[in-house]
Amino acid sequence: MALSDSVTTCLSLPVHYLICKVGFEKKDTYDINNILSENGEVCWQAVTEHVCYLESDQSVDYIKSIRSLGPVCESVYLHFKSLTKEQFVIQYALWFHWTNCTELFIEVFDVLQHTQTTGVALGLMKLTSCLERALGDVYLLIGKDCPFLLRDLLASEQLAVVFGQAVMNVLRVFIGSPYGLNLRNVLWHGFASPKEIPAKYCAMLLFLTAGLGQLLQMYLLQNKCILVHRPYVIFVSLEELDVFPDLNHEAVSIAEELVNLSSFVLKTMIPFWMAALTAFKQSRYADCVILLLPQLEVGLRLLFTTANKCQNRLLTAESSALYTTFDEMLAKHLDNEEVNQLPSVLEEPAMEFLWDFLNHQEGPRVRDRLSHGEINLEAFPREVANQIVAFAITLLCRFSDEDMFAFKEHMVIKPLMNCASCYCSRFHPISRLKKQVLECMKSIHLWPELPTVPEEHVQTIKGLEGNTEASTLIFMISEILSQLQQYMPQNCCSSDDPINNVLTERLLTELCDTRICTLYSPRPVLEILVVLRKMSTQCHQVSEQVIASTKLRYKQWMNKTLRSRQRHNYLRMLSSMKFLSPVLRLILVLMTVELVNVHLVCKKNSSDYQQYLKFLKSVLQYTENLVTYTSPEKNKWDETLELTNKTLIKIKRISDRKLMLMQLTT
Repeated sequence: MALSDSVTTCLSLPVHYLICKVGFEKKDTYDINNILSENGEVCWQAVTEHVCYLESDQSVDYIKSIRSLGPVCESVYLHFKSLTKEQFVIQYALWFHWTNCTELFIEVFDVLQHTQTTGVALGLMKLTSCLERALGDVYLLIGKDCPFLLRDLLASEQLAVVFGQAVMNVLRVFIGSPYGLNLRNVLWHGFASPKEIPAKYCAMLLFLTAGLGQLLQMYLLQNKCILVHRPYVIFVSLEELDVFPDLNHEAVSIAEELVNLSSFVLKTMIPFWMAALTAFKQSRYADCVILLLPQLEVGLRLLFTTANKCQNRLLTAESSALYTTFDEMLAKHLDNEEVNQLPSVLEEPAMEFLWDFLNHQEGPRVRDRLSHGEINLEAFPREVANQIVAFAITLLCRFSDEDMFAFKEHMVIKPLMNCASCYCSRFHPISRLKKQVLECMKSIHLWPELPTVPEEHVQTIKGLEGNTEASTLIFMISEILSQLQQYMPQNCCSSDDPINNVLTERLLTELCDTRICTLYSPRPVLEILVVLRKMSTQCHQVSEQVIASTKLRYKQWMNKTLRSRQRHNYLRMLSSMKFLSPVLRLILVLMTVELVNVHLVCKKNSSDYQQYLKFLKSVLQYTENLVTYTSPEKNKWDETLELTNKTLIKIKRISDRKLMLMQLTT
């Protein structure tokens, strides 16, 4: 029997007892009127009385509190069940406005009327993420940097000032503390199956959110302040997330078949998978991804615990131990410093996809942003949901005890498998640098097309007769490139003209197509990447400034609105462009060849590494100075020439001493 068949719960015994049993031990019937006044206000004192404290240190006694609050939650749940939607909206909608998600809370009320198990779990996940975001907005009324973790947010002094410590303790019984019900984490990390989350806890959080709205209104009136909501995060450059083909109805139908066959899916979790695929078909893309991400985590946890022979970690950890979440599963080492075996099971493309979509700072970080309420659920893009569902389908196919050959070869599924098998990171610093380099090159490539005054005007500049200085610099650049040509792809280099524009562009494109390992980059590699990326940014800014200044000055020249000094400066700029273009292209080529060999930096001893880093930082300093000198405010073209000369001498010296990474390859 597959492990996915034999696992009946992912909740450890103590956590299962806490969530599924403790709150049902007291059989008392609790009168809703004790905590709800006639005018519809939450009587917080009556609620907070149910929170129990340890005699030893007066911290919350979570088990006793859950036991005491159990009947209260049941009463709230039955109260909501007795209301029509219209009655609920009239009585409560106003008190959800502070969350900026009133409709979501009304939707959760609807879910409670039908008590469909996956609906309750989905409602709770959406409710907790929205509540966390709103509480963060409240925190910022007083505090500056909002805590990233819900646990720290709920324990903050700032929220205690607004709502009172006793109220915050009630919340922490339900969410945000590993010692309490911890509903948010248990659901978002995929530990709870649909039947294991009592609907009454969802009802209670809905009720408490309305009560918080009432307390907040009083605080805002007393302190004459306004709650400002932070803007939502918007996924930009969706085309960068376009990995898999668009999924049609047939692909989703096959996915539904796979869910029932694949050993990647725990049988107790099948309803979540089906609900996620249904949501996708109904164009509820946020719901789809919210349901699916925890299930991907469960499936990967199954592979992780099997690969690393630690089946006990399939269950929720106790409050004193480590949860096995995406963060641990995607890491290079286990907490005991042994090598994590999951990457060898998943293989590099799948690991890179997961790092890209979940972890890399410049990636979409879908799970973080959804679970912390940073995304407008109504506007969640289909493109992102499509990628997550498609990736999930490939995992369903890959990891199964059944013979999946027919599925893998299906005309709808095969393209997905092919895309998954050749995926390369798009959001690792290495990938971002490649993108920056090519964008910078495109910018420099525009220079020859810029409108300029006739050449004879440029040659009249005093001190630049015959452009001898520029010619000297260009000769130095050619010399450096010729020296380093042996380390570059030969089909992209010309010994006759090393700095030919087209060849440089072709060279950079070919170099950027080179696959470079991105998983678990060592610290020296990341340090080098930081410097190279800053360098690339500065080069691009120089190019954009030169383009803008050239266009503006040419227009002013033609309109005869330039003063004598401005005309002279403009001609100086045109002359300087003759060496600036090649030097920027040289830097881009050096950066890219060094990038291709970046992992060789680990072969350098500490002294050589520091020397190399110092050299890169000196080139970075040069590019930063270029940005200043070529800005419209400065226009220091003579200094630009002098600075370039010094930097080229430095690059030549480093090249002569064979200190570059590319020179370690021979």
